[in-house]
Amino acid sequence: MDIQEQIVYRYENLKSICRFNWEPADLEKIEKAFDFAKGILGEKRFKHGGVILNHSLEVATIIAQEIGMGPDSVICGILHNVMYAGLEQKATQKEIETEFGKRIFSILGGMAKINALGTDTVDIHSENYRKLLLALAGDVRVIIIKIADRLQVMRNLDVYELESRARLVTETAYLYAPLAHRLGLYAINSELLDLCLKYQKPEAYNYVVNRLKETETERANFVAEFVKPIEIKLRNKDLEFSMKARTKSISSIHNKMNKQDVSYDEVMDLFAIRIILDSKPENEKSDCWVAYSFVTEEYQTNPNRLRDWITIPKSNGYESLHTTVLGPHGKWVEIQIRTKRMDEVAEKGLAAHWKYKGGKEQSGYDAWLAEIRNILENPELNVVDFIDHFRTDIYSDEIFVFTPKGDLKKLPKGATMLDFAYEIHSRLGDTCVGGKVNGAKVTLKHKLKNGDHIEIDTSSNQTPKLDWLEFLATSKAKNRVKASLNEERKVMAAQGKEILLRKFKNWKLELTDEGMRRMLKKYGFKLAQDLYYDLAAGKIDPLEIKSIFTEKEEVTTKLKLEELIPKKDLKDLAFEGGDDYLVIDNNLKDIIYKLAQCCNPVFGDSIFGFVTINEGIKIHRNGCPNAPQMKERFPYRVIKAKWRDTTSKSSFLTTLHVSGIDEMGIVTEITHIIAKDVGVQMRSINVESDKGKFDGKLKVLVYNTEHLDFLIHKLKKVKGVVSVTRGEQ
Repeated sequence: MDIQEQIVYRYENLKSICRFNWEPADLEKIEKAFDFAKGILGEKRFKHGGVILNHSLEVATIIAQEIGMGPDSVICGILHNVMYAGLEQKATQKEIETEFGKRIFSILGGMAKINALGTDTVDIHSENYRKLLLALAGDVRVIIIKIADRLQVMRNLDVYELESRARLVTETAYLYAPLAHRLGLYAINSELLDLCLKYQKPEAYNYVVNRLKETETERANFVAEFVKPIEIKLRNKDLEFSMKARTKSISSIHNKMNKQDVSYDEVMDLFAIRIILDSKPENEKSDCWVAYSFVTEEYQTNPNRLRDWITIPKSNGYESLHTTVLGPHGKWVEIQIRTKRMDEVAEKGLAAHWKYKGGKEQSGYDAWLAEIRNILENPELNVVDFIDHFRTDIYSDEIFVFTPKGDLKKLPKGATMLDFAYEIHSRLGDTCVGGKVNGAKVTLKHKLKNGDHIEIDTSSNQTPKLDWLEFLATSKAKNRVKASLNEERKVMAAQGKEILLRKFKNWKLELTDEGMRRMLKKYGFKLAQDLYYDLAAGKIDPLEIKSIFTEKEEVTTKLKLEELIPKKDLKDLAFEGGDDYLVIDNNLKDIIYKLAQCCNPVFGDSIFGFVTINEGIKIHRNGCPNAPQMKERFPYRVIKAKWRDTTSKSSFLTTLHVSGIDEMGIVTEITHIIAKDVGVQMRSINVESDKGKFDGKLKVLVYNTEHLDFLIHKLKKVKGVVSVTRGEQ
C-alpha cells in the first residue's frame, strides 16, 4: 500500500466512525479539514520518517473513537500539524481562522506551543510557559488532543531513535499518563503506562504479556462458566445487558507483583467481569442492585470488598458497583456492575461528562487549570520542574505541617486536624477529640494550612464515628475509620444473626433464603448484615419479623375484629386512622370491651386491645406484665387501641403501693389526702407494719393519668413516706 492509499484508508476509517453520531454539516467540516491538511502536508514526513498526515489522521481517530470528543476536537486532530516547525510552508493564522474560525486556531495554537516545549531543550525562556498557560487555560481540549497525540506516538515508538524514545517515555510516564488519569481517561492512562513499561523494562513487559497469552484460554473458559447462570437470571428479569471480562493492565500486574512480592500466578484480581446494563435513566440504580442480587445469590460474596460508587459517585464522576465473589474452582473474581452511560463515563472520562452534562466544564477542572496557572507563572520554572510537579503532585495539592517536636508531615490540601492525628498513628486518630493549631484550640474538623504547628488532644472515651467520614480528606484516615466501624458492625451483626436464628427455632419456623429475601424487602435492606445489625441494635422488633411469616397480609384493626367477634358486636365500636385503631371511650357502659384487671389501665395510658374467646375485648396497658406473652403467642388477637379525646370524667380503678417509716398518724394523713385534698375515691386500703417500717396497698378511683400523677405527687410529700409506685393489681 503506497502513501496515498494509506492516507485515504485512514481518512475513510475516520469518516465511518464519525458518520454514526454526526450531522451531515459536521461531516462536511471533516472533509474540509482533511483537504486543507492534505494541501499543506501532502506526503511530507517527520524527521523519524513517519508520514505526518497519517499521524494526524490517527490522532483524530483516537479523539473520535477512544475519547469520544466532538467535531471541533477531531478537526483539530486532523489539523494539528499544519503549523509544524519542520515544514517549509506552514498554514498561517489568517488561513486557519478564515477557514475554520478563531476557536479552532486557539486550540491549534496551544498545541503548537506545547510541541515547542520539548524536554530536550531545558533552557526555555519563561515567556513560552506563559504562552502555554494561555493555551491550557483557554481550552482544556488542548490537553486532551495532546494526550491523543502522545498515545499515537507511543504506539509507534519503534520508529523513533533510542535517545528520543527515552525522552518520550519519561514525559509520558511523568506527565501525560497522570494527565490522562486526572481527566478520567483510564483506558488511555493504562495503555500509556503499559507502553512505558514496554520500553523501560522490556523483559518484565514481555514476561507478563506471554503469561497472559498462555492463560488466555483458561481465563476464557472460567469466564464462560462463571457468567452462564448470571446471564440466565438477567434474561429472566428481561434486562438488556452485555458481559465482558476486563484483564488488568500489564503495568498494573507488574506493579502488583513487585509491591506485594508475589508471582504472576499469585495475583488475585488478574481480571474483572463487567456487567453492563442498558437501563433507562430512572432505573439505573435499581437495575444495578438487581444484577448485584443475582450475582450474590449465585456466588459467595466478600462483604468487605463491596464498593458502592452508585449511591455516592467518585469525585471525578465515576459510577459503578464493585464486589468480589468466590467463583468456580474456588477462585475469587471481581465483578463490576454499571449501565451503558456509567461505562462510557468510566471509559471516556471528561468527554463523556461533557456529553451527559450538556457540554459545560466542571468547576473542578477550572480549579485544576488555575493551579497550573500558578505553577507556570513562576519565571524561574523550566520544563523539568513542570514534569516533576506532575510526577509528585498530580493527584492532589499538598500542605506541610509540623508536629510538636518539629517533624514535618505532608498532607493533601483540605486535610483536617483528625487527618493529621491518623497520619501520626491510627490509635491517636481513634481517640482524637481536637487539639491546638499554633497555640489556639480547634475542633476535629479544623482544616490545616501550610506551616501550622499542631498538638493533638485525646480521650480514652473517644471512638471513631460515622460522621467523621464526611470531613476526612486522606484515604488513610477514612480507611481506618471504616475498618473500625465495620468491625463494630460485624460484631453487632453476628449478635443479631444469633438472635434471629434463636427466635426462628423458638417459633418452629425455618429461616430459608426466600424468607430472608422477604425480610430484606420489607425493611429496604440490600444485605442481610444490615438486617442483623438493626435487630441487635433494637431497631427491629423480633415479633414484627414473626408477623411477616405468620400473617398473610397487613390488616387493619377493624378487619381483624370482623374475623374474631360477631358482626352485631361491631356496630357500637368506633375506629380511627383508616380503621387501624379501636377508639376506647372513657364511658365503659354497654360495650363489649372491658379494662383488664391485671394492669388496670387509666384514661391516658398507652393501651392495646386483646380479643378473648368468651369475655369480649380486654384493654391492657402496653406496660402490662402479660403484654409480651400475649403479643408473642397470640399476635392475631392483639389490636391497636387509643382513648377518645373527651372532657367528660369517668373513674378508673388503679392500685398504689406506698412504703415508708411507720410514724404515728401516717395512715390517717394518707387517707385524709385521698379523701379531702384530691377528691379521689378510695375502694380499699391494706397496711402492714414491721420493725418501724410500713407497706400499704391502696385501691383508688381516678379520672385519668394526670389525676393519678397528682395524687402520687401529694402522697410523696407526706412525712415518713419513702416510695409511692403504681401497682398492677
